[in-house]
Amino acid sequence: MTLPQGESMTTPTVRVLLVDDHAVVRQGLRLFLGLDEGIEVVGEAANGEEALQEAERLRPEVVVMDLMMPVMDGITATRELRRRLPDTEVIALTSTLEENKVNGAIEAGAISYMLKDASSDTLADAIHAAARGEVRLHPEAARRLVRDFRSPEMRESLTPKETAVLQLLARGQSNKDIAAEQGVSEATVKTHVSRLLSKLGLDSRTQAALYALKYGIASLEGVEL
Repeated sequence: MTLPQGESMTTPTVRVLLVDDHAVVRQGLRLFLGLDEGIEVVGEAANGEEALQEAERLRPEVVVMDLMMPVMDGITATRELRRRLPDTEVIALTSTLEENKVNGAIEAGAISYMLKDASSDTLADAIHAAARGEVRLHPEAARRLVRDFRSPEMRESLTPKETAVLQLLARGQSNKDIAAEQGVSEATVKTHVSRLLSKLGLDSRTQAALYALKYGIASLEGVEL
């Protein structure tokens, strides 16, 4: 699968909050993310409860969230964080591909699901992608999610334009990229995305991407994961 190439020198710095109950993991993440000039680690938290407090205080663009933690697990924290701070994206970063964790993280609102054995470049790319609103999933997680995905009954049929936007969204493209390809404004794309989510009874871009893959509107071969 193809990930975005190096970021432009003019790309705004992405503010990131690291959440993991192991201090050595947070230290390692901070160390190698610090090599990317486009990423600023603004804080850390050792459990989901601390993550909510720090996220509300620091307002990061992206939270890198472990799933298995004491006090409050990462899935619960992700759901609550997305409710409180809908503009903050969450990357689930974990050592397991257990199906209840994969499905739970995406249902809670995580935009990406990555494994801790991912390279530093892969994680950095996922962080930049999340800041742009682009979906990134571990390949095996994507396969499991597509297999298990159950969508609500469609409320209305999609227009041809909404279908085209859904296809591009499923390929991991941001609103900006979709707007450029479709020759419309980002505001128009945002409206299309909002309408298609409503029609499909879905809550997030990630769920919309899974819908497109599940029902053949897009294929895994053409999707950036």
